[in-house]
Amino acid sequence: MTKSSFHWIGAAAALLVSVACVSSIRAQEVITPPQGKGHVVVFLSGMAGPKHDKALANAIASLGYVVVVYDGRHVEGGLGQKLRTDIQNAQQTPNALPGKVALVGVSFGGGFALAFGSRWPDLVAVNIVWYPATGFANKFPGFANRITVPVLMFAGEADHYRDCCQIATARTLAAHAAAAGVPFELVTYPGVDHDFIQGGKNYNASAYHDALDRTAARLKAVFAN
Repeated sequence: MTKSSFHWIGAAAALLVSVACVSSIRAQEVITPPQGKGHVVVFLSGMAGPKHDKALANAIASLGYVVVVYDGRHVEGGLGQKLRTDIQNAQQTPNALPGKVALVGVSFGGGFALAFGSRWPDLVAVNIVWYPATGFANKFPGFANRITVPVLMFAGEADHYRDCCQIATARTLAAHAAAAGVPFELVTYPGVDHDFIQGGKNYNASAYHDALDRTAARLKAVFAN
């Protein structure tokens, strides 16, 4: 990795962390699928924490995956090395099938999934992010060129949450990715706001179930081989 790459990664992480007070305490939970064994999905929660996003994590586990949950507020550290180590540890979870993981991030956790995980094709098979923090990408117009892991992003078209997760930024990022020819799919939902998952402040049943169905289909396709 070049010196400029380290500078870019550190700056992106700093922009993400600037919206939260990050402590050294880490939350983790392993949700076992009904059949016991399964491929690993590493789940990064949003600013409200893992309990807020638990219904989504449980829904993914019910699809047949070992879901390893990390508190997205405490992911940053070591220029992404902490998350990379978390993924490697998740691969060693009991009942986990061998191979790459899927990375699912929500809001703040989705920002870290994008900033770091979308550049690790050796560990991550797919990056699925729900209304992620994308503000950092505004500072780095060339970010899309660095994506090497397929990305599936869900965003509400009425999302104007702070400066981190706005729909305009998601669309700009998708456009840059398309121009760069990188694997990036943006699915948007008209009239839907931030935090539209089950249990969320702006829960939208239609958008949530559509995104969950798309998540299920993408995971199935990725792990079919």
